[in-house]
Amino acid sequence: MTWIAGPVFAMSFAAGVHAQAIDWQKVDDAFGRKPAVTDDVHRYGFPRSDLSVTLDGVAIKPALALGGWIALKPAHGGAMVMGDLVLLESEINPVMLKLIEGGLEITAVHNHLLRASPATFYMHVGGHGDPAKMAAAIRDALGASKTPLATPAAAGPPPAIDLDTAQLDQIVGAKGQANGGVWQFNVPRRDAVRENDMVMAPAGPLGVAIAINFQPTGGGKAAITGDFVLTADEVNPVINALRGNGIEVTALHSHMLDEQPRLFFMHFWAVDDALKLARGLRAALDRTASVKG
Repeated sequence: MTWIAGPVFAMSFAAGVHAQAIDWQKVDDAFGRKPAVTDDVHRYGFPRSDLSVTLDGVAIKPALALGGWIALKPAHGGAMVMGDLVLLESEINPVMLKLIEGGLEITAVHNHLLRASPATFYMHVGGHGDPAKMAAAIRDALGASKTPLATPAAAGPPPAIDLDTAQLDQIVGAKGQANGGVWQFNVPRRDAVRENDMVMAPAGPLGVAIAINFQPTGGGKAAITGDFVLTADEVNPVINALRGNGIEVTALHSHMLDEQPRLFFMHFWAVDDALKLARGLRAALDRTASVKG
């Protein structure tokens, strides 16, 4: 991850002290929105609500697979930033050039889905430095795309989740939560993930937890997607578990550059009976060193 400002130091410090030093209002103003705050991580959503993406006849909700985000965590000399921007093919290079000009680092560009129309791509970014300056640079870069940048309107009543969510929680072995009509799980790995001597916690907001999303499609069925966060020895056992349960593997790649242990992100897709799919996902989870109930 690029260090935009300040020398490199070992990051053994009390994060709370640094959190107090950051003027988060300036970051909010630069992004033009409020974050979801978990512990010392501020996560800003940039969903592609402007896009109408379909895959296998399913109209994809932003929370299922189009939820771009940026997260900042206090670090020595300012903050570390990481995130995942959802882009159309024509937007990749304009956004990348702006990020480079702003001193940010590109850590991955790739697909997460197959056969989607229009095709979407995902640009992972990282950096370290002054949080407000990085936020302004990222927002400027997003301006080279059609990502909605206006302050989000107040949300109305959340869409109903027409699934047996209690049963899904029991099968998956984790507590899900509703987000924009999608039932979402974040399953952290048992061992800490570090980057630049910094523990990547909390795992979910920083994108290093296994993410599983269910979007109801009617009649107890659902479209599922997300990504498994894996060490090298887990990759093929998880592939075999997913494929053996009728779940398509749509991508396998890295999202970061310097993390320890080295991690691989495996994206998946299926549309079927939700409970059947949950059992298949649990079979794959059981082949990972993750925290499950």
